[in-house]
Amino acid sequence: MSGIATTKPDGTGGDSQRRTPGRAAVASFMGSAVEYYDFFLFGTAAALIFPKVFFPSGDDAAQVLSFATFGVAYVARPVGAFVLGHFGDRIGRRNVLMFTLVLMGVSTFAIGCLPTYAAAGWLAPALLVLCRLLQGFSAAGEQAGASSLTLEHAPDHRRAFFTSWTLTGTQGGLILASLVMIPFVSLPDDAELSWGWRVPFWLSAIVVVVAFFIRRRLHETPEFDEAKATGALARMPLKPLLQNHWKDVLRVFFCAFIAAVSTVITTLAIAYGKKVGLESAITVWLVVVANVFALGTQPLFGMLADRIGRKPVFIYGALSSAAMLPFYLLSMSSGNTVLTFALAVATFAFGYGAANAVWPSFYGEMFSTQVRFSGMAIGTQLGFLVAGFAPSIVTALGGVREGGWVVISVFTAVVCVIATVAALTARETKDVPTALLGRKLPDSQKALVNG
Repeated sequence: MSGIATTKPDGTGGDSQRRTPGRAAVASFMGSAVEYYDFFLFGTAAALIFPKVFFPSGDDAAQVLSFATFGVAYVARPVGAFVLGHFGDRIGRRNVLMFTLVLMGVSTFAIGCLPTYAAAGWLAPALLVLCRLLQGFSAAGEQAGASSLTLEHAPDHRRAFFTSWTLTGTQGGLILASLVMIPFVSLPDDAELSWGWRVPFWLSAIVVVVAFFIRRRLHETPEFDEAKATGALARMPLKPLLQNHWKDVLRVFFCAFIAAVSTVITTLAIAYGKKVGLESAITVWLVVVANVFALGTQPLFGMLADRIGRKPVFIYGALSSAAMLPFYLLSMSSGNTVLTFALAVATFAFGYGAANAVWPSFYGEMFSTQVRFSGMAIGTQLGFLVAGFAPSIVTALGGVREGGWVVISVFTAVVCVIATVAALTARETKDVPTALLGRKLPDSQKALVNG
């Protein structure tokens, strides 16, 4: 079996030439950046542009409907999780990731070509929803696949650090999307609402091509190759997943509620900030600056998780997000822009960034190679439904009106506490060898792992 990675019982060894953690991390970063450039571009447009372009009025009802189109992607994501998770555990992580990249790029480019409500009536938002569903289907496999791929390439003692780059890539995509949007939301209304908003969606074609050529050079993971060579792959991964890992899927489902913090900060807070008097460009810059800092803090949180464990870092991220968000929202109406930027950075990069950096390793290490892609995809995407509809739910409850910071803060605190409680029930896996992840350990191995 030359050319196939072999793994020793302690999780070490194998074909070192096939285990390329640095290349895997870069490919995952770039792929996630492209996917989430497209995905977050839609979120910014849903907050600032789409209520005026795709719906008959620009009032609160149009804002709710616009945020609902943002949320429908999260309905498609569980479907994509089952389909793409199945194939990711059957034919390989890399092959599925190539498909998700192309699908996201095509659907995003198509959004820039859609007719407006004034030109096509209700057909316009219907087509918007269709494109958004395709985006959601694609995104369902991206994070789970990229995290599985990077985790299985990484050395045992640095898995959290290398997998943190997958989610750091999403920050890169969000930064890129925001920077591209800023000059166009600053245009005069006639230009912005006619052609200006379309250009960022068309530009996605460029970044998709770049990421495609980076990702195609990456090898399949040694763990998957070995499972394939030994016949350990399941014909129907869902069956062993539900038989042996249903508790872990449920645990990931509740932990994934933490993603609502991201949609609150990057989408809902933009609309709230504009309502309390901030300029559109400033609300977008808040997101950019917070995510620039997260590019630096998230790998550091990954390194910390490799030293002290995944659970304490994840739980800190959840609870600190809930504690700091109210102050960030209140600062938007204070007139002190410097304070608002500082609190945006604190809440996102030094709070939520901890949980965001760690969850790819934390969730992925709950599952064996046989079902890792499916387990992560299904658990996270079902949990992300809460995140996807957070903007429309909280807006309907009055979250973007004067004083709406209370509604936003309470909602965020609830989801953060749920994620924390779920995380407390998980096993700490930082010292478990990759080959033994997701398995019941014999007493002798437990003693070795626990020191």
